Amino acid sequence: MAAVSMSDLPAAGAALAGSAAPAPPAWGALLADSLEAGASAGIGAGSVESSAARDQALRRLRERPLPSRRQEDWRFTDPAALVAIRPMRLAGEALAGVAEAVAALPPAGPGTVRLLLDGASDPLAGVTLPSGLEPIAEGEWGRWLTPEARLDAAASGDPSPWSGLIAAAAGPVLALRVRAGLDTVLELVSEAGRAEGVLAQQLLLVLEPGARLDLLQVHRASGASLTAVRGVIHLGEGASLRQGLIAQGAEPAALLADLAVVQEPGSELVFASAVSGWALSRLEPRVLQAAGGATTTLRSLQRCDRRQMADQHSSVRFQGPEGRLDQLHKAIAAGAGRSVFNGAVAVPRAAQRTDAAQLSRGLLLSDRARIDSKPQLEIVADDVKCAHGATVSRLQEDELFYLRSRGISAAMAGGLLLRGYCAEVLAELPAAAALWQPLGYLLGEEAPTP
Repeated sequence: MAAVSMSDLPAAGAALAGSAAPAPPAWGALLADSLEAGASAGIGAGSVESSAARDQALRRLRERPLPSRRQEDWRFTDPAALVAIRPMRLAGEALAGVAEAVAALPPAGPGTVRLLLDGASDPLAGVTLPSGLEPIAEGEWGRWLTPEARLDAAASGDPSPWSGLIAAAAGPVLALRVRAGLDTVLELVSEAGRAEGVLAQQLLLVLEPGARLDLLQVHRASGASLTAVRGVIHLGEGASLRQGLIAQGAEPAALLADLAVVQEPGSELVFASAVSGWALSRLEPRVLQAAGGATTTLRSLQRCDRRQMADQHSSVRFQGPEGRLDQLHKAIAAGAGRSVFNGAVAVPRAAQRTDAAQLSRGLLLSDRARIDSKPQLEIVADDVKCAHGATVSRLQEDELFYLRSRGISAAMAGGLLLRGYCAEVLAELPAAAALWQPLGYLLGEEAPTP
């Protein structure tokens, strides 16, 4: 697996390619036709500014071929599950079919603000936000969402076709500002149920200096749908964000999630994810420590079974001194599942006294499963403490023997070891995540609501 260029990181996961029909360019053109037809009918219509940006995204979707497995960053990712999805926005009658699944969701916990994201309607409609959590006016979005903004420019000077697809297919941007003193949990839930089509979402979250927030994103789907998510987050000086992402899918659903975070000095980010069940999932967390002096903790856990593909490409870049990173990625591959991890960390000359550690651990549960892992460091600074590593193993026979010698069945012994393997990552999720039973779902004990 080739290294990810830190100066040209993809703005989102581009993966629509392969041998399935229609060919990727045709898929994009068909989706653009569907989106334009919806806009003419008033679906997804917005202001003059947002309409202009959407038109530009549609042109990009039509004109540029989508990446394929022939490209190095995608050669391990089979996109067949994506091109098999109907190239149309999840709206209208399709959304009506989601209502039953949404109604069956567990109620939000105490102190939690839950917003439902369907990619079409305004998630803030009829919602009263607590003091300290407020919408950002559309006129301010350009500070963070345009290609000229520092975040996008640092991550990718040339927006990818996939970012254009999300911009074209998504409904209203959920843009929120968090002020210091807020004491609540923000829960963002998207439930596609058995619906078919593309559900695209955009999130802009700005934490002011000294602000603190627990954020939980939940994505669920079980039909032939593509959930495509782009999140842009800015952490001011001294701000703290604990962010969890739970993605509970069932074949043939697919997920592409992109997260771009800028951290100012003194800020702290804890990001933990648990992904399983999707025919194809690709998660791309990208972090930029704008001037160093921040703390980044990344924890990720993915499970793939049968012929599922679980892919994570992460990147962290330090732009100043004394930044810290602690990253742990875990994968479980069973059946004929395939897991891919590529983690890039860049420490340029300006990032002296950086302390960064990255570890990838894979667990194979069958002879047909496969795990591809490549943690990587690009270090130019000469006064740093950096380490990385990767392991792939199976359940340890001596541990299984010990448990079985105590009268525990082979199946239960394996389950106990798997629970212990997952717990290290799941412990970093916000407390509100317990409501969604992430461990039970990862181990196949729970299924998404139909």
